[in-house]
Amino acid sequence: MQRTANPSMPVRFRPRPPIFVMIESITLSNFRNHSTCRIITRGYHNIIITGPNGAGKTAILEAISMLGGDRGLRGAAMNEIARFNGDGSFSIFATLTNETELSVYFLPCNTNRHAKINGENATLSDLSKEIHIVWLTPKEDRLFVDASSDRRAFFDRLVTSFDVTHAGRVAKLSKLMTERAFALKNGRDKNWIDALDTQIAGTAVAITVARIQYAGELNFFLKDYAITVTGLIEKMLINGDSAAESERKYLDYLYNNRELIGDKMILDGPHKSDFGVFNKKLNLPANLTSTGQQKTALLDLILAHAKLIHTKTSCRPLILLDEAAAHLDSNARKKLFLELKNADAQVWATGLDATVFADVPDAIFVACNNGIINNILVAENKDE
Repeated sequence: MQRTANPSMPVRFRPRPPIFVMIESITLSNFRNHSTCRIITRGYHNIIITGPNGAGKTAILEAISMLGGDRGLRGAAMNEIARFNGDGSFSIFATLTNETELSVYFLPCNTNRHAKINGENATLSDLSKEIHIVWLTPKEDRLFVDASSDRRAFFDRLVTSFDVTHAGRVAKLSKLMTERAFALKNGRDKNWIDALDTQIAGTAVAITVARIQYAGELNFFLKDYAITVTGLIEKMLINGDSAAESERKYLDYLYNNRELIGDKMILDGPHKSDFGVFNKKLNLPANLTSTGQQKTALLDLILAHAKLIHTKTSCRPLILLDEAAAHLDSNARKKLFLELKNADAQVWATGLDATVFADVPDAIFVACNNGIINNILVAENKDE
């Protein structure tokens, strides 16, 4: 694969043999409002979970999202996830189509969750090697018009799908920035601040390189949109500076910006960078398009991300759509799910009304009510 620091430059990929791994069955115990529930997918690409508000639809997606080692699509504390009337514990158990068994569980005597792979203890990061998961929830509907911090968090989560150390670097940078502000405010010696700035510069450039690399690769799969990245270090790299040159320049920038303004550290860097999405058909930034067009852009990004996962890892991704497709018209929904199937993705989607998804191909329907799976209805339009 050709690597580049410019997201507008072409990226070439070497094809890999496909690995088709989906969830075959999943069982939740004491998870949110589910005492016990089990879903068997029967090999279908699209699993549509329907039911009224508060039925436990999103909880199922949240459980699946945790199988990738993440804190989950809600980012909730573990004790908040355990069923209110339970014993304070919860568990998620899934069997994949390659016969791998994944489990995530939480015990009330612990502060964090644990994982097992095929019955053996594993780290949470090990889970991400077995299954790739990406999701869209209603809170992303305003991604293009809300604060840049929300966009950074969204795109950093996508970057972490391919670079498991990326999230750690982002967290490390935040911690270093806090330490630097404390050191400046309390008049710490120059050597301490020099050491902090050296760590900050190296971490900041590594974060930026990963973001630019991801944007360039994602743009390869986008037809109607283009991802842009803007920021101080981004400009250096895109203009041709090497990572080492950019690190040196940013270190100089840090050295020359050691004054506090109103007890605050005013500093540029990856913690201030932004992502943009440009609609090439309308010749407009996504934030200036309609709400429906913004939703379409988001779904196209997730579709491109799924294709990128399949291309780079050969694995079939899992895509979780929480009320994300119900607002599309019939043709748009059918087109979306066909494209997701072509991207070799297994899709789990929620909605209030099953009839909204009647035209979705290769789908199995799960009716959910008050934390109980009442029945499983197989659509008649599964491809043979």
